[in-house]
Amino acid sequence: MTSQPLLLRHHRPFVAFWFARIFTASAFQMLTVAIGWNLYQLTGNVMDLGWVGLIEFAPRVLFMLHTGHVADRYDRRRVAALCQSLQAMIALTLAISSLSGSITREMIFILAFLLGAARSFELPTTQALLPSIVPVALFPRAVAAAQAAQQSATIVAPAFGGLLYAFGSVWVYGPSVVLYLIAALLMSNLPARQVALNKGKATMDSLLAGIRFIRSRPDILGAISLDLFAVLLGGATALLPVFAKDILLTGPWGLGMLRSAPAVGALLMSLWLARFPFERKVGRTMFTAVGVFGVATIAFGLSTSFWFSMAVLVVLGAADMISMVIRASFVQLETPDEMRGRVSAVNGLFIGASNQLGEFESGATAHWLGTVPAVVLGGVGTLFIAGLWIKLFPGLAKRDRLVED
Repeated sequence: MTSQPLLLRHHRPFVAFWFARIFTASAFQMLTVAIGWNLYQLTGNVMDLGWVGLIEFAPRVLFMLHTGHVADRYDRRRVAALCQSLQAMIALTLAISSLSGSITREMIFILAFLLGAARSFELPTTQALLPSIVPVALFPRAVAAAQAAQQSATIVAPAFGGLLYAFGSVWVYGPSVVLYLIAALLMSNLPARQVALNKGKATMDSLLAGIRFIRSRPDILGAISLDLFAVLLGGATALLPVFAKDILLTGPWGLGMLRSAPAVGALLMSLWLARFPFERKVGRTMFTAVGVFGVATIAFGLSTSFWFSMAVLVVLGAADMISMVIRASFVQLETPDEMRGRVSAVNGLFIGASNQLGEFESGATAHWLGTVPAVVLGGVGTLFIAGLWIKLFPGLAKRDRLVED
């Protein structure tokens, strides 16, 4: 056991993958901060923040079946590198438009759709890629390390992006281009896939295989759907620019700090779980975490203190990480490699729905009811969903171990 971290640290393909994850995650987080603040400065309309989330999420629905098939049929290294290169071009377009002063609301919406399309192919591909570049014995540690890289980038990059934005939006868009290109280079040089590619054509039967696989396992279906609806109702990240500017009275730097706070909690929780992994009563633990997520959402909505808001967002991120770890463990441990891309695509749709579609829900509700009532109502809805899912998926609620005999 003591030699495994050393072996992983010196496993060059994984090290390259790990840095690629950090660079692409950092670039996306910086873009998210800049786009949100830039759009709100242009229009001052909270509904537009919701529209950005919906537009970015739409490609996941439109291309879901095809993204999984592409990940299973084509070289996953090349697919990931191509997607990251496209995102670099989007960031470059934003940088040029910002310098020339020609950036508009409609342009941001178009680029948000293209960004969502690139990510809809990239995410399931990179998820399916990891098991083929590390030995089976190191895979659990590799998953934890990759998740830690993601959360670390989510902590640092938004705050750094907010700080850079104080000098102008181009100072955020420009570095994002460089980070995406480095990530693409690292991905394209990973070792070739060891399992034979799926050469079959994209039939409807093969495209729907991931959906059938998840439906055949009630615990997996319950876990990912719980995450979908809980975060869909409780997610308030789209409204952070409003809280930062109008309620907590801070600027772009404060917005970056608020966006980083959930990732701080998630990173701390992931480090704790890496040392003290789940062994018993995982179902009860997951539902408890969702309940804590809902309470933290309500507390954030009612807060008028910047530092208290930061604290409850840290708690929110830690609770969300527990649900994420359980869901990821189900999917990764029970899916064969030849269909891992398709299953990851379906799982990615649930993740995307709980984030991007949740941003639209938050923006729309805030437009109709007001910002604070929208967030508080979302937290109450999360608590209701947790109670309902205990009734709908009793096996999941009573599940003792992540992997049962």
